[in-house]
Amino acid sequence: MTDTNRVLIFDTTLRDGEQSPGATMSHAEKLEIAHMLDEMGVDVIEAGFPIASEGDFAAVSEIARQAQHSVICGLARAQIPDIDRAWDAIRHAKRPRIHTFIGTSPLHRAIPNLTMDEMADRIHETVTHARNLCDNVQWSPMDATRTEHDYLCRVVEIAIRAGATTINIPDTVGYTAPKESAELIRMLLERVPGADKVIFATHCHNDLGMATANSLAAVEAGARQIECTINGLGERAGNTALEEVVMALKVRHDIMPFSTGVDTTKIMGISRRVSQVSGFPVQFNKAIVGKNAFLHESGIHQDGVLKNVETFEIMKPADIGLNEANIAMGKHSGRAALRSKLNDLGFEVGDNQLKDVFVRFKALADRKKEVYDDDLVALMQDSAANTDSDYLQVKSLRVVCGGGEPATATLTMVVGEEEKTVEKQGDGPVDAAFNSVNALFSHQATLQLYQVHAVTEGTDAQATVSVRLEEDGRIATGQAADTDTILASVKAYVGALNRLRVRREKSAPDSDVRQVGMYSV
Repeated sequence: MTDTNRVLIFDTTLRDGEQSPGATMSHAEKLEIAHMLDEMGVDVIEAGFPIASEGDFAAVSEIARQAQHSVICGLARAQIPDIDRAWDAIRHAKRPRIHTFIGTSPLHRAIPNLTMDEMADRIHETVTHARNLCDNVQWSPMDATRTEHDYLCRVVEIAIRAGATTINIPDTVGYTAPKESAELIRMLLERVPGADKVIFATHCHNDLGMATANSLAAVEAGARQIECTINGLGERAGNTALEEVVMALKVRHDIMPFSTGVDTTKIMGISRRVSQVSGFPVQFNKAIVGKNAFLHESGIHQDGVLKNVETFEIMKPADIGLNEANIAMGKHSGRAALRSKLNDLGFEVGDNQLKDVFVRFKALADRKKEVYDDDLVALMQDSAANTDSDYLQVKSLRVVCGGGEPATATLTMVVGEEEKTVEKQGDGPVDAAFNSVNALFSHQATLQLYQVHAVTEGTDAQATVSVRLEEDGRIATGQAADTDTILASVKAYVGALNRLRVRREKSAPDSDVRQVGMYSV
């Protein structure tokens, strides 16, 4: 970098974000998210952990071949086979990077049972090996914020001398605070020989709710790369949210004179898509991308915004790609109007896809008086999650409940190419409906999450349902939207079963991945 005020954005949604329990993405979804990150101007995409599984290797390799702008990074432990596997996956990228790490705090040094000197030797050996393969090498001392300062300085110097071009300082367990985050970066820049020749990065977790503040404090102290994820996705309480740090630097440029290369108008689109494929809904009051982020209900606030929007808004909805004109559409709206509205919401649809979406839109408009932007987003997400090519397809559902009798569900579903019908009872309408699915398609999956939220207001609102299933170490999520909450529940449940079936046939169990990929650098 020649601009000393330029901050690199390193996105790890596909690696650290995907390590959130239940957030595992399919191969096609990883490629789609990577393409969106590449298009929005993210500097570095950490595409995965290649040695974790054949599926991870294939995804990283394909992303490396397809990326047009971003550096593509593969993660590797401080082991030669890991590093070789990472290089094999990224070697065809236009701009490849190897990211290798080892835990340096007293707690983490005890895991491989290495002395300080033995660990120092391993760092020198593995970073040197990585640099011999690739001229762009990132090194991370895992749990850096709980590592003794003298030892941290020692191993950072070793990594720099061995050829690392980026030194990442992870707050692996979300332990630090903004003042400490800044002081740690400042201390390393002052004490480590050669520190001025490399880029220092910050990687923060949100266990104490300070990930964004810690990342920005590190930048003010001299770090020039922020590691983050879309929607703050990640293990435990998540990672630094990309949208928060990028918009903070943009809005408060007066006190933080730093810039990024991110096209902020693409933030809302990728936020919605990551939420959909991960099965992790964005909380309504989430900064920047939450549903309520630009809503004003207080009378005083509404009056002020009507007179001058800047009275209660510090950024424009359009800055993050949010359509300001939330104009309702109805059953008389045509294809051209629907295409235009979807384009405004960030969805580009081809003619064939438009035909399918238009049919779904008309069906929704017949059941719902007014169709708003959030309804259309839910409709598009549902269309992507449930297709006519799925092995399991819901055809019809009838549920009877109340009157002191057990709930009864009559379900017709296509299983493979055969249409089947069954009637089952349950401890309520959802339980009865799920029992019907289980009767038509035998499986050993257990339900880990069932979540419902309304897309818009009113009794005719669509419900978006998220379901997470686990089977033999594999985890899959399903999501669906419908004005009929029970039907949406069944569609989400069936969607998760479809994904589990594909993973059972094509990939290794997620438990194998977790065993290797349990580290959160």
